[in-house]
Amino acid sequence: MPQLIRKGIRIDESFAEAFPMTGAGVVITAPTRKWALQAATTMTGYATSVIGCDCEAGIDCELAGRDTPDGRPGVRVLLFGFSPKSVGKALVNRIGQCVLTCPGSAVFSAFDGEEKIKVGDSMRQFGDKWQISKAIDGRRYWRVPVMDGEFLVESQVGLTKKSVGGGNLLIMGEDWASTMRATEAAVEAVHATPDAIAPFPGGVVRSGSKVGSKYKGMGASTNDAYCPTLRGATNSALDADIGCVLEIVIDGLTSEAVSAAMRAGLKAIIALGPKTGAKRVGAGNYGGKLGPFHYHLKDLV
Repeated sequence: MPQLIRKGIRIDESFAEAFPMTGAGVVITAPTRKWALQAATTMTGYATSVIGCDCEAGIDCELAGRDTPDGRPGVRVLLFGFSPKSVGKALVNRIGQCVLTCPGSAVFSAFDGEEKIKVGDSMRQFGDKWQISKAIDGRRYWRVPVMDGEFLVESQVGLTKKSVGGGNLLIMGEDWASTMRATEAAVEAVHATPDAIAPFPGGVVRSGSKVGSKYKGMGASTNDAYCPTLRGATNSALDADIGCVLEIVIDGLTSEAVSAAMRAGLKAIIALGPKTGAKRVGAGNYGGKLGPFHYHLKDLV
């Protein structure tokens, strides 16, 4: 494969292939940063991939009190799925089980969007007719009585169909430690990019997959071309100096957000250099036949 060299790191002249998704976002606040983060962390659990989860979700950023609707510490959470219906169901379920239950929490829509999801409107009945509707600056909220006071939740949450899922970087290094060092630097840069998340554990996935399997009924299986231990047994895509591969998958509210996050991650990897970090960076795709969004690495360096 043709490659570019940037500060000693080989950059594949490849591209990440991504797909249209539906996105939604909420701002979760609480009396303290600890409990805002707890609610957001719980809500975004088991949300790595729509292959096996009801959605893909992650923390976009933390917010100071001056940047939240109620002046309390907050966390902005983004959630993605393939349809408005699936995103709506996942959002209501996750807020109901993970945020309503969390001490001191409140929920606000993160953006207006082209459509709306009935979040507070769907959860108000938990108040058993003790709940109160309140309009503030043209936005409607529900005040639901709970044992520590009230759960304030916006009646509707914005949704956008302009989201993109599946931007990615394949980080390749000599061993686990150096590859992880580069990957963590890239994840930090992705996390600093607005409107984008990396939904896998710590932003990283080791079990990259390919379409299809030798087993009937399996839609995806291990990406053997990038498994170092299979270099001599399969049609390997790895060089002799590569002993570990890690992947970052990126979802964004817009295509521009995914592109910016990939660019930031790539820049961080290159800045670290090959001596202590990655030796090569690639991207996963399906030959351009499935996803309409193509992010070429040569355009991002």
